[in-house]
Amino acid sequence: MPCALVALAVLHLTRSDTGRPSARPEAAEPTAAPGATESPRSPDGDARPLAGTVVVLDPGHHPANREHPEAISRQVDVGTHRKECDTTGTATESGRAEAEFTLDLARRVRERLEERGARVVLTQDGDRGDGRGGGPERARPYGPCIDERARIGNEEGADAVVSLHADGSGPTHRGFHVILPAAVHEGGADTRAITGPSRALGTRLVEHFARATGTSPATYLGPRTAESGLDVRDDLGGLNLSAVPKVFLECGNMRNEQDAALLTDDAWRDRAARGITEGLAEFLTADRA
Repeated sequence: MPCALVALAVLHLTRSDTGRPSARPEAAEPTAAPGATESPRSPDGDARPLAGTVVVLDPGHHPANREHPEAISRQVDVGTHRKECDTTGTATESGRAEAEFTLDLARRVRERLEERGARVVLTQDGDRGDGRGGGPERARPYGPCIDERARIGNEEGADAVVSLHADGSGPTHRGFHVILPAAVHEGGADTRAITGPSRALGTRLVEHFARATGTSPATYLGPRTAESGLDVRDDLGGLNLSAVPKVFLECGNMRNEQDAALLTDDAWRDRAARGITEGLAEFLTADRA
């Protein structure tokens, strides 16, 4: 059987009677024959199917945030209220930081998307070197603040923005989930135009992330999230201030021993990056078909 057909047979997603994704772990990615090169192709044969698209990846928090507590605790306007510029994020019991995880994952996704022709912007790349230029705010070795993270996606005119995170819930809680923007129209926030496309993006990410990683949606946020992998919130400045399709992806719970083992595993991160890339690619090409 040709390698491509084998890969497709492995990459199938099973569903329970309730329709909840209950993916099986994928096999390792197919290895190309010696000397061969692999170029992702769209159904019409385009080797760069995402050419002309712009994706902003927002690695949650920043590895240096904990060194600047006063700066990241200052209040900023998030449209409907004011809240902290940013936080340090969570960590595993062994001390592996969420900020390290999100940055590493964002870099892996960026590489895959760029191979497919997308222009990818990171809101921060560890040293705030996002390649966008700008004034002293972007030169700060922490952050950016949540209002600036949203602004970057808007200024870039992004076709999609994914904010990458890992949760810090109770130690018995497991699973991933995607957070969608609620329909908010208050103060400087107006998400009414992006709730639909953001849901379409989130739905695709749930399916492909589950398929690639073999993990299931979080059960600790209630039956709707356990069923769909989706949660809707109106209190996140990064979503409230977005004018382009945007979601948060909580890749797992760092405070859970089993999830932490996955989140800190190099091979699992590669599978997660593949799932995120596939979800984004399907969303970005849906209206091109």
